[in-house]
Amino acid sequence: MGHAHSTSRHNGRAGAGAGNGVEPPLPSRFSRFRSRLRLRRDRCGAAGDASESGKGVAADEFAGIARIRIVKAGLRFKDKFFACLSLGERTYRTETTDSTHRPVWNSEKKVVIETNGPHIARISVFETNRFSKNTLVGYCEVDLFDLLTKDLEEEHVEDLALLDPSSSTTTMGTISVSCYIEDPVETEQSFARRVLAIVDYNEDGKLSLSEFSDLMKAFGNGLAVNKIEELFRQADTNGDGIVDMDELAALLADQQEKEPIISNCPVCGESLGKYDKINDMIHMTLCFDEGTGNQIMTGGFLTDKQAAYGWMFKLSEWANFSSYDVGLRSGSTASHILVFDRRTKRLVEEAIDGKIVLSMRALYQSKVGLTLIDSGVKDILKNLSEKQGKKMNSPESAKDIPKFLELFAGQINMDETKDPIESFKTFNEFFIRQLKPSARPIAHIDDGSIATCAADCRLMAYSSVDESTRFWIKGRKFSIEGLLGADAHHNAFKNGSLVIFRLAPQDYHRFHVPVSGTVEKFEDIPGCLYTVNPIAVNSKYCNVFTENKRVISIISTSEFGKVAFVAIGATMVGSITFVKKEGDYVHKGDEFGYFSFGGSTVICVFEKDAIQFNADLLANSERSLETLVEVGTTLGVSKRNRGLKVSELQKCSIE
Repeated sequence: MGHAHSTSRHNGRAGAGAGNGVEPPLPSRFSRFRSRLRLRRDRCGAAGDASESGKGVAADEFAGIARIRIVKAGLRFKDKFFACLSLGERTYRTETTDSTHRPVWNSEKKVVIETNGPHIARISVFETNRFSKNTLVGYCEVDLFDLLTKDLEEEHVEDLALLDPSSSTTTMGTISVSCYIEDPVETEQSFARRVLAIVDYNEDGKLSLSEFSDLMKAFGNGLAVNKIEELFRQADTNGDGIVDMDELAALLADQQEKEPIISNCPVCGESLGKYDKINDMIHMTLCFDEGTGNQIMTGGFLTDKQAAYGWMFKLSEWANFSSYDVGLRSGSTASHILVFDRRTKRLVEEAIDGKIVLSMRALYQSKVGLTLIDSGVKDILKNLSEKQGKKMNSPESAKDIPKFLELFAGQINMDETKDPIESFKTFNEFFIRQLKPSARPIAHIDDGSIATCAADCRLMAYSSVDESTRFWIKGRKFSIEGLLGADAHHNAFKNGSLVIFRLAPQDYHRFHVPVSGTVEKFEDIPGCLYTVNPIAVNSKYCNVFTENKRVISIISTSEFGKVAFVAIGATMVGSITFVKKEGDYVHKGDEFGYFSFGGSTVICVFEKDAIQFNADLLANSERSLETLVEVGTTLGVSKRNRGLKVSELQKCSIE
């Protein structure tokens, strides 16, 4: 990888060097960023608040390209392997090693690192399987912001531990990774070199006024076209009548930050200027690299699981039997559930058995399924759930625990569990397991104006019922009154906000109080036991939340007014148990109850204009994309606390 940095800049960015009697060149934006980053981390470390260090990193103004090279792996066994690199909503895959000896890839990919963007990269190694999905044998996570604090002027290779997917304390081997953060100067020049070549008709590496004029017209920006001569003079800093590559790079970078002259990406056509202007340069540089095939890793994947699927899955996609995408999916293509991991800012696929997916699609996403539901399937599901609940309370059910852990390998961290696995005498004892007190710290625990997440779950947050039905809930009759019932419904909840906490079987199944206040009442509402899986919630043929069995609790608070806490049963859920009673005062983060075996959901309803949900949760929900969150992380802030500024509200969200 080339790591040379430019030593000359134009438009006052750098000088020629101290040896010629001129002031030494200014440090690049990358160097200045790295210095600020170290200073912020030193301050955070001195304060002893590790939780703030992430905020210090993300708050800095930076956008650049990281070159990540997966070199090789050292594993305990021999086979053919490939590796995946996942960052944010993109995943890239190496080629499969052509021998069963120590795998060597030397595969490189450029990824963008930006202010407040994803920075925890996951590298997964898979054993190949020709016919079905491949087997994950190890993974590791790398905080790319950590690499920015190191002096990486030379290539730096690190050997990282590959963790066992079923146990984060067991290593399967090592993987060697080379990481290098590209100086923004290098990024700008790389892009300038690409665009200059488009109109450099005589291939001398310089642009005449005529060639420069053709380039501005090619960008398609009317404002730039009207100022061609002015921009040419601005770029031609040494007045020699031509614009060289360094001068073009400086002009493009400066203009994109001030007054963009490129409206759309020349490669993909996407509109620019949505985010930090310097990110436009990075976006276009990456697009040019993708288009010219310079990168070795294959892109186009959303998750490492998608990249690891075998040819049978690819055939089903080709035949439109299934789809793999973000957002609301219904009907015959609702075959995969993607969620956004709030901690890593990465897309992940929810583990669910394929046979279960097929049965849910048949039952909940068709008129035939609706007919079956109306003709007695409701009672069958209820009886099945009751029988399954009894089975999971039997001593024989304990033998299913290892199989369950294997099915959800990498998604259940037994190191967080309070009791050892051998202490569970039934499956349900394991299912309602408690966690160690330190496993789920409560954010801003002494600040009652900040609400926190009630469960380890997949979350959707909406400021109104109308938004929830537009983006997510597709039942025919959903309403707040229908959800709460006549006895628990209050006029204050009319046009209120709501948040949906969906618990999957692999989740920690105890739910906690999101706000501090007094428990006024509990109301039991009998009902069906439909699944709470999105395949059913997104169906127009049934009304999951308003027809399922549920328990409503009303909590009276000083910061949010009344809050309705609705625990909803689902298929295979044996029971809903609360550990608090009417009249109890509960503190934010207190355990409130638990669900026995199965998936389940909690919905919290807030009074109108009582809460401002965190921006990241709302943004994902508007995309019909669930956010994977943990108990105690921030949910939103009371709008009634007039002293809290918007900037302070944004700090409440997970970095």
